[in-house]
Amino acid sequence: MNYEAVIGLEVHAQLLTDSKIFCGCSTRFGAEPNTHVCPVCMGHPGVLPVLNRKVVEYALKTAVAVDCRVAERSIFARKNYFYPDLPKGYQISQYEAPLAEHGRVQIEVDGRTRTIGLTRIHVEEDAGKLIHDSRLPKSYVDLNRTGVPLIEIVSEPDIRSPEEASAYLKRLRDILVYLEVCDGNMEEGSFRCDANVSIRPVGDEKFGTRTELKNMNSFRGVQRALEYEIRRQAGVLDSGGEVVQETRLWDVGQETTTSMRGKEEAHDYRYFPDPDLVPLVVDREWVERLRADLPELPAAKKARFMADYGLTAYDAEVLTDSRPLADYYERAVAAHGNPKAVANWVMNDLLGALNDQGLDIRHSPVTPDNMAGLVKLIDDGRISGKIAKKIFEDMVATGQSPADIVSQKGLVQVSDEDELSNIIDEILAAHPKEVEQYRGGKKKLLGFFVGQVMKRTKGQANPQVANEILAKKLGG
Repeated sequence: MNYEAVIGLEVHAQLLTDSKIFCGCSTRFGAEPNTHVCPVCMGHPGVLPVLNRKVVEYALKTAVAVDCRVAERSIFARKNYFYPDLPKGYQISQYEAPLAEHGRVQIEVDGRTRTIGLTRIHVEEDAGKLIHDSRLPKSYVDLNRTGVPLIEIVSEPDIRSPEEASAYLKRLRDILVYLEVCDGNMEEGSFRCDANVSIRPVGDEKFGTRTELKNMNSFRGVQRALEYEIRRQAGVLDSGGEVVQETRLWDVGQETTTSMRGKEEAHDYRYFPDPDLVPLVVDREWVERLRADLPELPAAKKARFMADYGLTAYDAEVLTDSRPLADYYERAVAAHGNPKAVANWVMNDLLGALNDQGLDIRHSPVTPDNMAGLVKLIDDGRISGKIAKKIFEDMVATGQSPADIVSQKGLVQVSDEDELSNIIDEILAAHPKEVEQYRGGKKKLLGFFVGQVMKRTKGQANPQVANEILAKKLGG
């Protein structure tokens, strides 16, 4: 394609506070409609908003984590527009004086590292939700989300491909989740994204006419929507047309974007400072304390896992996907120092079992110590890998330690050479035809004899020892 994409993303992240931004109503998701509301968040006459300090703390943590410059003084503004889910007729946000500006997020795509600039981070309240009746021409209004605290994170138009957009969103979400300020759940709407996209001939510096994309509720959805819209705009220009500045909706089923409304150069929201809220003045010592208390962030943790534990980039990426998962892995490695083996069991067996049961790593029935204990039993030669799989199933089902399960079920691996030698003598004596065929060159029969050993020992023979004894007795 002879065009270059220019993409900027606007992310709304719901903050993990117990109460709303300007009142004491609960922010819990999934309650009955219009039960988490009060006169303040519903905008009744005469009520006054009171700023939630925890909202500011979480916004500041985010700002310092992405290297933003925090403003010593920011101002809340009223964003005026009419919509049925906005009971006050305005949304409290920030406009000319946001909380933080000029940050950056580093991403990696196809082995290349790029820095995506951030224009601003500001605090605002969410609107309500419209629920459309599929059977009747009716819509219902649920105001439970009204007043739920958000931060809006606006990127510079530095993103040049749908793949970079997806990588940026994933990195930003990982940072927010690591900071424990947002759960990053796109399906529930606590991490939402709008995209501004335009194209221009390769080598041009001037931006093209942009469209705004909405209704994308997954990382894949964002990438697919951008891919389609870039192709659509290229087709318009190639046919001699002009791209129209507008807002378009992503249709997940059809995998197309459709026009929602035309868009002027800027909406006239008639912003003005909120007269009920004083300017927000942030103490510099508070900011520095938050900076000093930042956890190790995903990119740094991934690099450390690769350096300290010898993991591949892929394994380190998986194990640092969430802070609780990374903590679990490190506790297991600390209990038994075989980083690669522990990584394999955690990624392949544990995460699979948790997924089947719909459990989070924080509710794993297998503790880090028990996971380490299982790997140690294998490394010490006390159990085979096959037996370990059965033991692991019991660990998931019961929460017991692997040592207790081995003891209760008598699953200790048979590694005694004299005992295995006697068993193998009996097997060879019982199968003279197969022995003759093996010695005649049919070497694949070794697997048959190993299988007989496993059958006689109920799977508890040490495979390596059994193979060595068989090779000696059969003559190599």
